[in-house]
Amino acid sequence: MANEAEDDGTGLPASLAMAWGLRERPGKGPRPTLTLQLIVDAAVALAAGEGMDAVSMGRVAKELGVSTMSLYRYVTAKEELYILMADAGVGAPPAPSGVSGWRELLSEWAYAQRAVLMANSWIVRIPLTGAPVSPNQLAWMERGLAAMAGTALREGEKVSAIILIGGLVRNEATMVADMMDAIVKSGVAPDQVLGRYVRTLRRMTGPDTHPAVTRLLESDAFSGADEPDFQFRFGLDRILDGLAALISERSTP
Repeated sequence: MANEAEDDGTGLPASLAMAWGLRERPGKGPRPTLTLQLIVDAAVALAAGEGMDAVSMGRVAKELGVSTMSLYRYVTAKEELYILMADAGVGAPPAPSGVSGWRELLSEWAYAQRAVLMANSWIVRIPLTGAPVSPNQLAWMERGLAAMAGTALREGEKVSAIILIGGLVRNEATMVADMMDAIVKSGVAPDQVLGRYVRTLRRMTGPDTHPAVTRLLESDAFSGADEPDFQFRFGLDRILDGLAALISERSTP
């Protein structure tokens, strides 16, 4: 099936070619009741309800009431299904709110991605296997690059910037998902988890062996006074500060 898609010059697997509207459906004959959209929707529902471990070609087929082999007319491999699921999960990027300036636009772009991944944590369980090629993923890429239009950054640097910011977003979303999984399994509230961690550090460290950790414990870093997204804002601001310095340097004769 993948070879058929390559004949149109895209080099895309058949499922992605269909997602782009380059192929209506596989094969010929009467229009089938099963569609690529139904397959993806069923897989997303499974991931959202039971986690990515529940998603398999067989399980998706069972949810749809069809044979597993019938799915392979649309999706030739589970990895293709993952790509389509992630694309459906992130959806199209929201329109800019009206802010102006590359820094504000990039910040809004980053927070929009963060909101999507926080609401659909199953997406971060899908391994990254290559550059974005699906419709919604490329729409996000377009908006991120467009935010830096008119700056002194080179095109390659713009790509590097959105990769760096996207990495920050995904890393935080993954850590939050990991922590939530651990909390669910242990049945311990988040503030109790933090309290246990601080008590463990106090028992295992001291000013002689770990002076830097001791200074951390004596500060208000674990007091919970920081805003909920402090860590994300801190990391994003440092990246944007670096870009601002580079843009300023390029803009200076």
